[in-house]
Amino acid sequence: MTAMSYALFLGCKIPSRLPAYAASTRAVLEHLGVTLVDLDFNCCGYPARNVSRDAFVQAAAHNLALAERAGLNVLTPCACCFGTLRHAISLLDEDAALRARTTQALAAEGLAWSGKVEVEHVLPVLARVIGVDTLAGAVREPRTGLRVAPQYGCHTLRPSNVARFDNAMAPTIFENLIRLTGATPIDWPRKLDCCGDPLHEANAALSEHMTRAKIADALASGAEVMCTACPHCHLRFDGVQVDNVDSSIRTLLYTQLLGLAMGLPAKSLGL
Repeated sequence: MTAMSYALFLGCKIPSRLPAYAASTRAVLEHLGVTLVDLDFNCCGYPARNVSRDAFVQAAAHNLALAERAGLNVLTPCACCFGTLRHAISLLDEDAALRARTTQALAAEGLAWSGKVEVEHVLPVLARVIGVDTLAGAVREPRTGLRVAPQYGCHTLRPSNVARFDNAMAPTIFENLIRLTGATPIDWPRKLDCCGDPLHEANAALSEHMTRAKIADALASGAEVMCTACPHCHLRFDGVQVDNVDSSIRTLLYTQLLGLAMGLPAKSLGL
């Protein structure tokens, strides 16, 4: 397999709240021959999106400029960071005045961004760059019989012209990746619904209702595991189920599921 390198963008939530996602991403990708480089990234800019568009875009552009200086494209396991960085690129492409202000702000830091850096989420890198044949060949301990509900998350799919992740209304990439592990992806009606996390601070009751509705739907559809590729979704499902063992479903990161199927030690995957 051709050697490849990426700047690994973990964002804020993974290191502080879900280190198992960082561990499993590193373990799986390094096993597959991918070099992950750590740069001195700051926040993706998402928290500032509803406060100041310039602050949001400049925070994102700072990260893009660091990756460009290193000569690397960005790979992130966080769906929110993925969507935010891609959104910032789109805004910079569309708005010349915003790009001029951002260029000036970067220059003050001794940085520049020309638009060459690509931002990718871990799932498309696995499916399309590393490739399904390579992944299938790496599976040593298939998870045969395990019924899995894929949780896409909103930022990977929408807005579709920015994310360019998969068909926003009928995605298949996650199901295909689950099948490669030997597990069986289930079809469930609420697959594309929001997990409820964005509403948690503004309306906790509605947020919890949305999350529990998704869990109930996955269970009713026959799922044994909810497979995630977003720290926000993963933590939301786990958080709602802390005190509810009667109708709970196990959450498993896709990098953990794949790592187990590849025969990697559970400890290396944060399990």
